[in-house]
Amino acid sequence: CYAGMRGIDIAKKLEKDVCNLSSVKIWLHTVAVAVFSDNRVGVLKKDKYCLIKPKSILVASGAREKTLGFKGNTLAGVYGAGAFQTLVNRDLVKPCDKLFIVGGGNVGLIAGYHAIQAGIKVAGLIEAMDKVGGYKVHADKLMRLGVAIYTKHTIISANGTDRVKSVTIAEIDKNFKPVKGTYKTFDVDTVLIAVGLNPCEELYVQAKKFGLDVYSAGDCEEIAEASAAMFSGKILGRKIAKNLNHIADKIPQEWEEKLEVLKSKPGKTHKLQYPSGSSGVFPVFHCNQEIPCDPCAAVCPKKSIKLKTKSIMSLPYFEGECIGCYKCVAICPGLAVTLVDYRKNPKTPTVTFAYEIDRTSIKKGDTVIMVDRDGNFLTKTKISDVKDIKTHNNTLIVSVEVEEKYAKQAVNVKPISWKEDFPLNDKISDIKDDDIIICRCERVTLGEVKSAIRSGIRDVNQLKAVTRVGMGACGGKSCLAQLINIFKSEGVKPDEITPNTYRPLVMEVFLGQFCNVSKKSKDKVDIGSF
Repeated sequence: CYAGMRGIDIAKKLEKDVCNLSSVKIWLHTVAVAVFSDNRVGVLKKDKYCLIKPKSILVASGAREKTLGFKGNTLAGVYGAGAFQTLVNRDLVKPCDKLFIVGGGNVGLIAGYHAIQAGIKVAGLIEAMDKVGGYKVHADKLMRLGVAIYTKHTIISANGTDRVKSVTIAEIDKNFKPVKGTYKTFDVDTVLIAVGLNPCEELYVQAKKFGLDVYSAGDCEEIAEASAAMFSGKILGRKIAKNLNHIADKIPQEWEEKLEVLKSKPGKTHKLQYPSGSSGVFPVFHCNQEIPCDPCAAVCPKKSIKLKTKSIMSLPYFEGECIGCYKCVAICPGLAVTLVDYRKNPKTPTVTFAYEIDRTSIKKGDTVIMVDRDGNFLTKTKISDVKDIKTHNNTLIVSVEVEEKYAKQAVNVKPISWKEDFPLNDKISDIKDDDIIICRCERVTLGEVKSAIRSGIRDVNQLKAVTRVGMGACGGKSCLAQLINIFKSEGVKPDEITPNTYRPLVMEVFLGQFCNVSKKSKDKVDIGSF
């Protein structure tokens, strides 16, 4: 599943594979806007509107971010993690100087790490549960870079007038209510919201309702990791081809089994055990949580890295010969593999690790602080060597010499440090809870929604008609998902709620485009049918 490869590189590889198939037509700048009851799909191809009558449909439209209602949530500087990562990773834009993250899933953890790679300071991260929901290796990367992770915390407000100036958080009790006297305010210019994803399933639901042969894959089917999304698409592609009599091959049972493993949530966390050897050279694994990951075992040229069971959820261990090639160090997405070499000097063995922060900030001869997996200080030492491994996403391979007692614990250096600042005298947002904006498009407040619910409304469609919540340009893709929690907070049970009815269009389309009238011309063009 291309573990250890960057997403943009995976996309290029898959694109190349598809482009080499002469039987596949690819329409770029094209979006499906609706599925209709006559079993046709409305497609906007650039500025031309087409109607397609498919034999089968595979919806792999991914997911959208969940939003969160809190004081100051509409201030400039409040980002969804996806928008932030698009700016940083794709557009190479540095949108801020110092941010705070709300949400401890993989999206929030990885976005924080990407921010640090872009030279942005991360003041902290909060998670409402008692532990982060993402992979521990991703949380470890942040902690050893000095990022404080606050579990059992929630956001109180983003503070400022026209844009974010600070953020206030607080501990929460077992009922998820803020605890008085635990407020902390951080001086930041950006708040990153990463509180989960919702499937982009509107087209799938419409097609299913109208009886089309439709399938969903990836996050549209079930929110999981990228590897699971690719594998579910692979399986459904084979299934659809077989149903259409294009191929005779059955789907291998091991594919289905592997997909279930790839969808797995993080498993058991074991006590970290370091190898007992103190001679030669060998890898040390700093991962102790069961997750679907095995690139270190796959890349070892001597096959000396093995998994404790046949499942890729099991932990790796070393047994056999190590030639010190650094491949396992370079490929690990969690930066959880180091190489310890006693051959030169057993008293001060060489520790080699991967480094992905500012490439210009570290060079041979620099004095650095070595930390353990949790970011705890171990010792100061000097960089003895730096290698640029261009075959592994231009990762730097850095070596240091440390005292033998620290060698197996040393994971990385701590190049970034800043003062944790809690200016408790900063003004906390004076926005009232009922004035929190739930529907940004129509500026519908939490108070308006609660008032309608208290009047007896239990039908989301009626709620839309009364308050206009969900009737804006986004089609309710953000705010409607919050309504269930608001109903719940008002004591309404889920089975009492009539859900929203999907409308044909899933995005805004200019009226003239349906009859292919140019914005600059009154000429008409026939609608194409395929």
